[in-house]
Amino acid sequence: MDKTGEGCCCGAVKHKHRDKEGKEYKGLVSRLNRIEGQVRGIRRMVEDDRYCVDIMTQVSAIQAALGAFNKELLSQHIKSCVVHDIREGDDAVVDELVMLLSKMVR
Repeated sequence: MDKTGEGCCCGAVKHKHRDKEGKEYKGLVSRLNRIEGQVRGIRRMVEDDRYCVDIMTQVSAIQAALGAFNKELLSQHIKSCVVHDIREGDDAVVDELVMLLSKMVR
């Protein structure tokens, strides 16, 4: 769980170096690939002048898939980054998590 302040002049941006061979990473990428395919399918539906209700049904399915992706990513974040930072004595990560959760439940 190496995180650095790279990518920002103030060092505020954290980067997690993921194990790209791990099942968690592959699972997230797989979910994103499915979502990407669903979005392309909706574009084809719009281009083919498909029935609006059918398109909205597919949009709803994508929103659900994104929600599931977000839940999985949040779970991984808590189990890795948050736990790591707390163990290192960085309690500010709790405030960051609270702010994130408040954004997610809007």
